[in-house]
Amino acid sequence: MSERSADRQLFDPERVIEVMANHDVRYVLIGATAARLQGFPRLTADVDITPERTTENLTNLAAALVALDARIFVDGIPDGLAFEVDASTLHRADNWNLITSAGRVDILFTPLGTTGFSDLERNAVQFAIGDIPIRAASLSDILRCKRASNRVQDRAD
Repeated sequence: MSERSADRQLFDPERVIEVMANHDVRYVLIGATAARLQGFPRLTADVDITPERTTENLTNLAAALVALDARIFVDGIPDGLAFEVDASTLHRADNWNLITSAGRVDILFTPLGTTGFSDLERNAVQFAIGDIPIRAASLSDILRCKRASNRVQDRAD
């Protein structure tokens, strides 16, 4: 296993949140990490976010992803695949499954059952990790996403 692969085995959601804050990325935390903050006992190995899809925010998000050494997650390729990390590239897809130096980060601009950032931000719950404020999707919005996705693990939740 390469040194890069070993680094990518670490899951450090606090570091992801810190890097996003340092780059002024506007997003709503979604998925199991957001649910855990609200007391739902679900283990996860990734951070899921829904960023605001403005050019300025995509530029900030790209800078944060560069700082996290983000690469496209591919099963069987521990280092992931390199890609052009910039606002234009990020705008081209609705979902990005990434591996970073702080673990998996999944970006969903329009999670199923929602219209995206402004929809989720409306009911988001405020939290702080250290002195970093974050917005997490409400449990009702998380449930709405899970119902819309209808995956086996989401039906179990």
